[in-house]
Amino acid sequence: MLAPQRQAAILDRVRAAGGVRVSDLAAEFGVSDMTIRRDLEALADRGLLAKVHGGATSVQPGSTDEPGFAAKSIRQRSEKAAIAVRAAQLVTPGTAVALSAGTTTAELAQRLVDVPELTVVTNSIPVADVFYRAGRPDQTVVLTGGVRTPSDALVGPVAVAAIRSLHLDVLFLGVHGMSERAGFTTPNLMEADTNRALIAAAERLVVLADHTKWGTVGISSIAELSEAHVVVSDAALPPPARATLTEHVEELVIVP
Repeated sequence: MLAPQRQAAILDRVRAAGGVRVSDLAAEFGVSDMTIRRDLEALADRGLLAKVHGGATSVQPGSTDEPGFAAKSIRQRSEKAAIAVRAAQLVTPGTAVALSAGTTTAELAQRLVDVPELTVVTNSIPVADVFYRAGRPDQTVVLTGGVRTPSDALVGPVAVAAIRSLHLDVLFLGVHGMSERAGFTTPNLMEADTNRALIAAAERLVVLADHTKWGTVGISSIAELSEAHVVVSDAALPPPARATLTEHVEELVIVP
């Protein structure tokens, strides 16, 4: 296959899935990782995709753009893993916790499967799948139901109705963006309603957001910064963002 043909095929896969990994493409096309990286560089130079660590994602600017779960999962992978490890330390056995949809909360789910006697409420298909595959008889998993979004969240009236009858100890919330003016935001209007219902049902709100979320604003606000009890982010969060969050939230946790 000639380079232009391979690049066209790569672009089709990015547009269909929202994101691709270098290793997967190299195996699929039978070429080296370096060849794929050169292909991605050529496509990025033309503005057709965005290169990220280990792969590429589609170019979708705007406050209503919602990348798929696969596309988001290859962004800031090490930061999300570190955030998840720290957030897991906030969970104690025998509590009722909620995990919103998101790739960072999915990372957290991987760290919670060994916590005994948890009740887990989630509107995320990937998060629920982590616990279902673990199959612990002492854990109860509640999947809200609802309308599925591109990011594999379940949202809308069915999800909201299920959540409103619950009382939760803590909510771990993944967000699309955060800023001083807009607070915590999402690009999906119905997801905002569902997340607000989760916040109302929980005693404590812990927001999991890597440094790239600062300054990103989705179309709909979920909550003001001051509504978060804890924000867990990574060491690349810029000093002005740290100062603003420290002023507004009860606790800002920065992980290396």
